[in-house]
Amino acid sequence: MIKTIIFIGPICSGKTTVAALLAKKLDMPQCSIDDVRFTYYKDNGFSEDTQREIREQEGFNGVYSYWKPFEADAAVRIVREYKHHIIDFGGGHSVYEDPLLFEKVRTALDAEPYIFLLLPSADQKESIRVLNERLLEVTTDPQVHAINEHFVTHPSNERLAKYIIYTNGQTPGETAEEIEKIINN
Repeated sequence: MIKTIIFIGPICSGKTTVAALLAKKLDMPQCSIDDVRFTYYKDNGFSEDTQREIREQEGFNGVYSYWKPFEADAAVRIVREYKHHIIDFGGGHSVYEDPLLFEKVRTALDAEPYIFLLLPSADQKESIRVLNERLLEVTTDPQVHAINEHFVTHPSNERLAKYIIYTNGQTPGETAEEIEKIINN
């Protein structure tokens, strides 16, 4: 039986789409961290009221900082609770500025052999350009675009990944096939 397969990467990098295709191909269940994260966050003291106040005072960047400890806990928990699943992390669930939070997540992921970082290109500027185009379909908030650029340039993703898959010029199906070949070897 295939162990857990985890997708990490910036917002709009194709994690959920490729995970769904691969789950179907491999007949494995899929769990998107975005579907369960707020339940996990609330278990650890997350408050929507506090988030709203932070958003009003500091904007998205403040909310991002507020989320980080909750994201680390959710990442650890989802890997523990969803064994033999295909898991797609949210864009921020694999990026940590705080070395202690990063180490917490790295330790939880260390034994997992299939951690795939999805990026459009090996060239960071090209990845940012492609992701910004995709992200415009979701939001025009400049803080969200800036944080996604941070996700591309921050070293956390590359340090956590066991494989980096560059997707530009491939359909999601072709990307899923490439990953399936890696898993089957």
